[in-house]
Amino acid sequence: MDAVGSCCPHQTPAGCDRRSGIRIDRIVRASAALLLWAAPLLTAVGACSPSRSLEAVRILGDIEAGHRPSALKAATPRPDRTFIRFAVDGRQHDADLYVPGEPAKAGLVLVPGLTPRGRDDARLVDFAMTLSRARFKVLVPDLPGMRALQVTALDAGPIADGARYLDEGSPTQPLGIAAVSFAVGPAVIALTGPGVRGRVDFFLGIGAYWDLEALITYITTGWFREEPTGPWTYRPPKAYGKWIFVRSNASRLDDPRDQAALTEIASRKLDDKDAPIEDLVATLGPDGLAVYALIANRDPDRVPSLLASLPARLREEIAKLDLKRSDLTDVPVVLILIHDRQDRIIPAQQSEALAAAIAPANAHLYLVDGLDHAQIEQPGVADAVALYDAAWTLLQARDQRLRPASDERK
Repeated sequence: MDAVGSCCPHQTPAGCDRRSGIRIDRIVRASAALLLWAAPLLTAVGACSPSRSLEAVRILGDIEAGHRPSALKAATPRPDRTFIRFAVDGRQHDADLYVPGEPAKAGLVLVPGLTPRGRDDARLVDFAMTLSRARFKVLVPDLPGMRALQVTALDAGPIADGARYLDEGSPTQPLGIAAVSFAVGPAVIALTGPGVRGRVDFFLGIGAYWDLEALITYITTGWFREEPTGPWTYRPPKAYGKWIFVRSNASRLDDPRDQAALTEIASRKLDDKDAPIEDLVATLGPDGLAVYALIANRDPDRVPSLLASLPARLREEIAKLDLKRSDLTDVPVVLILIHDRQDRIIPAQQSEALAAAIAPANAHLYLVDGLDHAQIEQPGVADAVALYDAAWTLLQARDQRLRPASDERK
């Protein structure tokens, strides 16, 4: 499933907060220089479609350039970014719509990550502009939960409605959804929603998750399994993961004092991982202490019982966001996943499992080195080629509609 191989591996079935999600701009900045001296190899790999190959390289270069000039900017008119308010079945949503200066070839819902600026985050805007220059009509929905650093299954609603809005406006064009890190959960759930299942042709996920119990085990203890029934493996996790879990779930406790204390605990630790919190822990009630016991635990075998002891509302939300428990049958998307092999927030095995569950016949999984979710080291040439191939595959999905024209919308 790691598609960095033959002449046309693409045809073989196979923005976010400063501390959350994979920094797409930093991924490409480190690999853009490699693309120059790797050009002969890329030319060979892209021989099946030279124009698409050039476009893929230009997309990577434009992401690296940010606001600076690039070959893609020089070759394409500036997209139009407009605030819109759209309605689906009476539900109204705010969003930004990026319309390319040339005729769009596909629609794409781009999901904002965990960032207080939401759809106005500068990195997200730059990425949306790049995608729009690549002739995607990009809709970025406003998700108040994400702006509050809270992951919620309710965000699947606006994402799904955004997909329906784009699809109904251009029913003959391919349609996709893209999400990063924890936002992958609501975005995948949106694929299964009423009126959406079967409409979406492709899905781009970066640093995705699949099994929430396994993910919570890793972010709290550092232990994970490389195979579902394999032995425990330890890798020191980034503290960010567990504190964003606390921040995201504090409001799901019934006692306002627990909510306030857990929110402050998370805020202190997100600002300074060594910040003292004993004064706040001492104020927690039974539900708050149940959350703290999970976070403070270091034994992976205790996680199931600690999860079972959490307050009911929190357990219910975890169940809703757990993709492993979702019905992902009959979701025929081209799946494009990028993940760091040594990710210390969401292990790469999570993307491997997601690929196997959703679209094993149409999954393209790119495992690379040097991303570590938000910190980047200099990648090797194989990683540069993998990122190029991921961009090529995204463009192929843009150009090839998965659904037949006569498909009846569900």
